[in-house]
Amino acid sequence: MPELVVTALLAPSRVTLKLLRAFMWSLVFCAALLTAAVYGCIALTHVLCRPRRGCCGRPRRTPPACLSDPTLGEHCFLTLKSSGLRLHYVSAGRGNGPLMLFLHGFPENWFSWRYQLWEFQSRFHVVAVDLRGYGSSDAPRDVDCYTIDLLMADIQDVILGLGYSKCILVAHDWGAVLAWNFSIYYPSLVERMVVVSAAPMSVYQDYSTHHISQFFRSNYVFLFQLPWLPEKLLSMSDFQILKTTLTHRKRGIPHLTPNELEAFLYDFSQPGGLTGPLNYYRNLFRNLPLEPQELATPTLLLWGEKDAYLEQGLVGAISSRFVPGRLEAHILPGVGHWIPQSNPEEMHQYMWAFLQDLLG
Repeated sequence: MPELVVTALLAPSRVTLKLLRAFMWSLVFCAALLTAAVYGCIALTHVLCRPRRGCCGRPRRTPPACLSDPTLGEHCFLTLKSSGLRLHYVSAGRGNGPLMLFLHGFPENWFSWRYQLWEFQSRFHVVAVDLRGYGSSDAPRDVDCYTIDLLMADIQDVILGLGYSKCILVAHDWGAVLAWNFSIYYPSLVERMVVVSAAPMSVYQDYSTHHISQFFRSNYVFLFQLPWLPEKLLSMSDFQILKTTLTHRKRGIPHLTPNELEAFLYDFSQPGGLTGPLNYYRNLFRNLPLEPQELATPTLLLWGEKDAYLEQGLVGAISSRFVPGRLEAHILPGVGHWIPQSNPEEMHQYMWAFLQDLLG
């Protein structure tokens, strides 16, 4: 068929897609302005209630001692083959078994996996990375440096750069969003996957369009589409919004100590420390709308019944995309979003059982 005819036949579809994306971005922009107004009021309230803290975050000069706890592992750097960036990671148990690679979420870093590093280093080579833009890893400032494709290439480079041909991928929140995608496009590199509190982007897209309440639960996503303003709001009153997120009585991490809280705030308080992590969100809508994708990697999915950010119905939506027999899903009663830190014992029991056949 002549190329001109093909172009003419596809033109209506291309126009429709462009109109759909334009409409989507107009909705995203409106939602961003609305959430910015709400979070602006919250941040201003924090400043008025705690005037001595001022309008800016206090840069931490020295990291808390818990970040250098030798029992968690050795601090190392790896130069990535694809980008040349250096990623920081903590490693323990090399030579004890297969690679178990941990990917953290926001607003966290490698330290969010401290309980799992202790638990699994006797039978696995455990590695917890600071993702691109976080902690001691390199943090390009350009938004285009945080596309899903580049972030997946980082994971590939870490696995191969550590000398492995596959891994057990354990991920939470944003790290789990990357892990879902990685298991689809690099299936040979993932032997098993443990996903905590996150859905594949295509599942989230389809579920949210039919359950508007999910958009309200994750309203911060729209705020983070804006330039510079989210960094300012999150840092006001010495990062009080982040402090509340992590320590809230119902929605935060139970029993988080002040020292552990500082382990997360230390990195974000450094100059430009929030921009890299927020750039993940600024690329979130770039490829929408997404086509449904079949999921086939053997996966353990853990979900909190009381997750304040993600509805329980997403678990069923994820299950419907899986090849039968490849997904083991558990909803933990009375548990929130931060399972690796709030309920490590339960998580470990499920993980040991899921991985038992790999241990011989």
